[in-house]
Amino acid sequence: MRVVVAPDSFKGSLSAAEVCAAVAAGVRRAAPDARVAAVPMADGGEGTLDCFLGARGGDAVEVAATDPVGRPVKARYALSGDGRSAVVELAAASGLPLVEDVPPDPVNAGTAGTGELIADAVRRGARDVLVCIGGSASTDGGAGLLRALGVRFLDAEGEELPPGGGALARLASIDDSGVSEEVRATRFRVACDVTNPLVGPDGAAAVFGPQKGASPAEVAELDAALTVFADAVAARGGPRVHDLPGAGAAGGTCGGLVGLLGAEPSGGAALVAEAVGLPAALEDADLVVTGEGRVDGQSAGGKVVSAVAALARGRGVPCVALAGGVAGPLDELHALGLTAAFSLADGPRTLEELKAGAAPLLEAVAEQAVRLFRR
Repeated sequence: MRVVVAPDSFKGSLSAAEVCAAVAAGVRRAAPDARVAAVPMADGGEGTLDCFLGARGGDAVEVAATDPVGRPVKARYALSGDGRSAVVELAAASGLPLVEDVPPDPVNAGTAGTGELIADAVRRGARDVLVCIGGSASTDGGAGLLRALGVRFLDAEGEELPPGGGALARLASIDDSGVSEEVRATRFRVACDVTNPLVGPDGAAAVFGPQKGASPAEVAELDAALTVFADAVAARGGPRVHDLPGAGAAGGTCGGLVGLLGAEPSGGAALVAEAVGLPAALEDADLVVTGEGRVDGQSAGGKVVSAVAALARGRGVPCVALAGGVAGPLDELHALGLTAAFSLADGPRTLEELKAGAAPLLEAVAEQAVRLFRR
């Protein structure tokens, strides 16, 4: 029997790799001769770097970068063992927690640090870069990131604009002649789990700006500036990112990457699955075991369980989810390919008790689940 174990982490309890170890132990209790392939997963957020490194090998590369308000910061990204692929988390250099010690500056905050991480990965030979966006401190449409890769944002006098989303209100033209051939030859993918457009009442500034400290007046200012940015992208023959689903993610960074670098946006878990090689791992599998802290109706919206279930269904493999809590209805997950879901709770337990005992509970429920499918 060949079993693939591909869970997310159980937040506040176990990492994805630790979940894999506990489940694998349960699998072998039910089927001692089973072959178990562990593929720790993530949804593009916290833990993605470690999942990538665990599946692909390689190094966590730490470099000097710039934080959202222009201060030096050390940040890391993941580079595969062959040096051809990289995973960059926007939050590592451009995240909101990095500026919690200073007053909010949503109009001037930028994403330059993330671009510096990407530039370093490309210099080292990466030609497939997965950018995990989320937790951004800025609303600059990814302009800071793009500037670090050679794009220039110019006003009517041909002068380069300063950092920050607010400055984009004066944008007259975009010059990408400084983008290297190496960057142009790189495939960029964006792990994006929101569907907000770039501008408008559901856009980056309106929905996410207040979370970054933007006042109503600053929200209006940033939305107008991002509209100018989107108009400039379209004017040079790029796609219309104004109302592109997901373009508003991370302060519009997704829109900038799509509009100027041809990045491919997709659900975070689906992109991580591809990056860590899950499709290949599922070949010849008899059972897939996935899981996350809680499985409910919202899990169908691009979470790890839904991505793993969909891949399993495409290969005709049964898929079981294990979780601290399971709450129905799960019709959408079943339609995606989930065979069944099981809670770790073996009786009345508090959340704290479930977290503390997650490993042995996972082992026990994994054993029982596998016994249903044992050949």
